[in-house]
Amino acid sequence: MQVYKNILVTIDCSPVDNAIIQHVALLAEQNRARVCLLHVIHAHTIDQRRAAQKQAEACLEKHGEKLRAQGVDVRKLILAGEPDEQILKEIETGGYDLVAMALHGHNFPGDLLFGSVSETLKHKISVPLLLIKPDNPHR
Repeated sequence: MQVYKNILVTIDCSPVDNAIIQHVALLAEQNRARVCLLHVIHAHTIDQRRAAQKQAEACLEKHGEKLRAQGVDVRKLILAGEPDEQILKEIETGGYDLVAMALHGHNFPGDLLFGSVSETLKHKISVPLLLIKPDNPHR
């Protein structure tokens, strides 16, 4: 039985992403689900945005390769703006039946921002939300 068909995975290009990718790879493989890797660029200047775009492209490609190597159908999506707003818009329009993201220990810059994103999603989405806390997010 196929429980999940279309999984959205939010990626913030930090070490915690590895935990969610490992978990989602198994789920997607078991369910023959499609995975969308989403990164939202939150930048204040053009230079910040360019640098973040390059980093995001490399990050999503790396994670996409891991998933494709396990036979998972993957697409990558990079959006710009407020992370919680952009993620909510994508959930509303993307037809996802699971949203997955990693939790943080709040030791990296931006972790507080992404911690608030998981809180927002918990209260505003109607599809299941999978939150994974890595054993050691700083390796």
